[in-house]
Amino acid sequence: MIEIIPAIDIIDGRCVRLSQGDYGARKVYDASPEDMARQFEDAGMRRLHLVDLDGAKSSSPCNLKVLEKIASFSGMKLEWGGGIKTSEALASVFNAGADYAVCGSVAARQPDLFDGWLNEFGPERMVLGADVRDGKIAVAGWLEESEATIESLVERFLPGGLSQVICTDISKDGMLAGPAFDLYCKLQGEWPVIDFTVSGGISGMADIEKLSDLGLRKVIIGKAIYENRISLKDIERWSLNA
Repeated sequence: MIEIIPAIDIIDGRCVRLSQGDYGARKVYDASPEDMARQFEDAGMRRLHLVDLDGAKSSSPCNLKVLEKIASFSGMKLEWGGGIKTSEALASVFNAGADYAVCGSVAARQPDLFDGWLNEFGPERMVLGADVRDGKIAVAGWLEESEATIESLVERFLPGGLSQVICTDISKDGMLAGPAFDLYCKLQGEWPVIDFTVSGGISGMADIEKLSDLGLRKVIIGKAIYENRISLKDIERWSLNA
């Protein structure tokens, strides 16, 4: 069964969700990131996806205090993305309690640096974040576009041991209209040694069931939870059967 990974997107220390990566179309939720993390862990989740949207925009982690707080009480594995552009930033993320670092802009713009991190920290801790818009990788909090494609990045880092990729279809993200099933099936079929995490567009448990049936291994869900399309009870039931 596919593993569900809940997401917490953070701006100014608060839970938010964007639509198609538009910072101007944000929605702020009442629950704090710490409260949501506790609820996800109580529902049986083993891994949590945290995105520092301030960090992604400013090119440096901005909400590490949130990460530190969650790491202080949670037994979940924590993956953190947003603003990891330098070795110092990467070290600060790991020191704050992250188990995995998700890197997109560096991988697209400074591939040799990401290669070095893969070698130093290992593919078990370094995750390629491939955020796709019209076939190209978007960077800098999705505000800019690179010339790289997800296929070119996977091929670039595979010799270095790349084993984890989070692929977000930006056109689907936050729209609750279903994920890009064909894209993920193509990627997983072409590179079976890599764990591709589906991200963007999940509208309900039916999407998760279909992805699981198609052989996908991991899926991130965010807005569907916050908009009550998927309940914590649904997640708990799924985790008990996983």
